[in-house]
Amino acid sequence: MTPDLIATADPAFAEAALAEIAAVNGRILQELAPGIWSVQLRDDFFALAEQWRQQPPIFVRHICPVQTMLPLAEGVDELVETAVTTFTHLLEPAWPFSVQTRVLGNLTIKPFDINKPLSDQLADASGAPLDVREPFQILSVVLTDEEAYLGLSLAANNLSDWAGGVRRFARKKGQISRAEFKLLEALEVFGIDLPPRGRALDLGAAPGGWTRVLRQKEQYVTAVDPAWLHPSLQKDKGVRHLRLTAEEYLAQNPDTYDVIVNDMRLDARDSARVLGEYGRYLYPHGLALVTLKLPEQRYDAALDHALNILRQNYTVAGARQLFHNRSEVTVYLKPKSGV
Repeated sequence: MTPDLIATADPAFAEAALAEIAAVNGRILQELAPGIWSVQLRDDFFALAEQWRQQPPIFVRHICPVQTMLPLAEGVDELVETAVTTFTHLLEPAWPFSVQTRVLGNLTIKPFDINKPLSDQLADASGAPLDVREPFQILSVVLTDEEAYLGLSLAANNLSDWAGGVRRFARKKGQISRAEFKLLEALEVFGIDLPPRGRALDLGAAPGGWTRVLRQKEQYVTAVDPAWLHPSLQKDKGVRHLRLTAEEYLAQNPDTYDVIVNDMRLDARDSARVLGEYGRYLYPHGLALVTLKLPEQRYDAALDHALNILRQNYTVAGARQLFHNRSEVTVYLKPKSGV
């Protein structure tokens, strides 16, 4: 039976992702690998893609359509030839495209073995420009030990521009912590443009990864944490470090900010309560980002509780379990009018 799509999530949150798929009348046909499923839909892929584009799921990170299947035993050359024949006329020549290949199981084939010849031949045959970093249309190829699944969609249809939702950032000179990737991914996924020369509050800032990203985005940062920041930030005149807990600063009648971020290592509900108290110190045009740390057991109940706490003071503009999250969900918040 041919599936309509391949869906991907963090295996640790598979139960929640499967519930999201079931809620849109998706039926799991097969688990292709941990956190990766072939899915049959009551409606078609593009109807679901538009529904999820407007209101994305929290735990399903990536989807791609399945329009063609063929036995992998026929070999790479046959796969490339079939893909070129099938999809050349479907590519829009004026729009940049990429080929995204994922290899599952025990195959010795590498994604490059498919991406290179298939991209070159599709570009020659269709005239569409190849752009692997910012594609407008994507040919997705998923290989298992037995089958190849292929489908063409717009990047906007797939929940993520990156194969399987795996968004990687290059480690750069001066990076303080890997937590920086979480903030970079959140800004990208939620389409956030920080206000020019804004005032930002970083709660639980040490050692300063998020503060560093905010400074790169031209924010003036108040970093709140009893622990010391990285030496590179101690010399930065655009950083004010308050060696206090978030609760202690709250008791001092804080300033008002354009941006408030919170990556503190607290239970999701406690973190939501702290950020809720800071809602009154966010400008009406402002925004907030928080990572909600979830327990291994009953994480769905903990997340629902935390979101309900946040909704008392904010509008939840987005919530996603991102690739650079671990046992957590990143939530994008805007001030609630009249609060």
